[in-house]
Amino acid sequence: MSKGKNIVLIALIALLAFTAGTFTGIGIKSIPPKSPESGTETTAPTESVPEASVPQYVPTEDLIDMRIGEMSLTEKVAQMMMVSCHNNVDISDAASFGVGGICFYAFSFEGKDAQEVKDMIAAYQNTAPLPMLVSTDEEGGSVNRVSLNKNLRAVPFWSPSDLFKEGGMDLIISDTEEKADLLLSLGINVNLAPVCDVPESEDNYIYNRCFSTDYDETADYVSNVVSVMEEKKIGSTLKHFPGYGASIDTHQFVSYDYRDFSAFENGDLKPFIAGIEKGADCVMVSHNIVTCLDSSMPSSLSKPVHDLLRDDLGFEGVIMTDDLTMQGITNFTDGETAVVAAVMAGNDMLACEDYRGAAESVIEAVEAGKISEERIDESVRRILLWKAELGILQ
Repeated sequence: MSKGKNIVLIALIALLAFTAGTFTGIGIKSIPPKSPESGTETTAPTESVPEASVPQYVPTEDLIDMRIGEMSLTEKVAQMMMVSCHNNVDISDAASFGVGGICFYAFSFEGKDAQEVKDMIAAYQNTAPLPMLVSTDEEGGSVNRVSLNKNLRAVPFWSPSDLFKEGGMDLIISDTEEKADLLLSLGINVNLAPVCDVPESEDNYIYNRCFSTDYDETADYVSNVVSVMEEKKIGSTLKHFPGYGASIDTHQFVSYDYRDFSAFENGDLKPFIAGIEKGADCVMVSHNIVTCLDSSMPSSLSKPVHDLLRDDLGFEGVIMTDDLTMQGITNFTDGETAVVAAVMAGNDMLACEDYRGAAESVIEAVEAGKISEERIDESVRRILLWKAELGILQ
């Protein structure tokens, strides 16, 4: 081969190498380069990799850190908002503001067919600077949002306890698969489920939303449901940490749980541990005041409760408050104090209606030195990693 042809060949190889590296960095589908460790040999595959088996590129942690470094404080704090989309919320404004997620209630789906729901959610996503976590509460039984609409499902999803009585864990698993497929087909990428609470009796407020009054049975249920949700790539949320037990309804009241820690250690925590071990993405913290952990603050605003979840149970995912508009919080403290206290306690996402007011309060706390920007970055990093793992952040 002539010297001129050698030069052309070398240049072509260099160009191809640079192009492959560039595509990998920005998120184009690619097969990782074969770069064997020193001292080893590799054999090229005899067959090409089928297109269907080529994984979608997922941003690395380093790229996510770079993205966070480019964001303003307002953009970062906005990502911490999980907006409760009540009737008076301008969802388009929330999306354009850059909130991290939105939570739909039943009225948002009422009267719509599947295509109309898809178009609605797609329109909101197209307005958002970053793809949003689109969530709803489709627990089955007494709490459904989507399946109440007969245009979307012929009948509402059954409660987990009724499903189990009818067809055992196999029916629970198939129901979870169907639920995930339906929600994902509409553009909903997070289900605020499963419920991990274990009531003490049928008279307890939370009973109708629970799988069983047995801790081990509930742990097995949670383990199976989270496994399916992880396989389906729909976000899961364990709730309501550290366990409701016999507590009263925090939608309406300030609730106290006076049980010893042994009751949680030997019971209520088991379903949460089971879900965490199966890779649950998120844990929602209740507003119950659990006196053995913190006698003065609701769990959602309590650092000891969050330390238990992070340090003792080893949860590394997103921690979310229950809705901060519930009476268990508003009767306890004002909204501004609640959102700042929630971040200081260790929450990553704030379930709230007034997303702009909440964001402003958190930003003011950062500027006043009450919360460090590094603390904000920790939460945003977890949120963006969650989005990346669900395949919505490319």
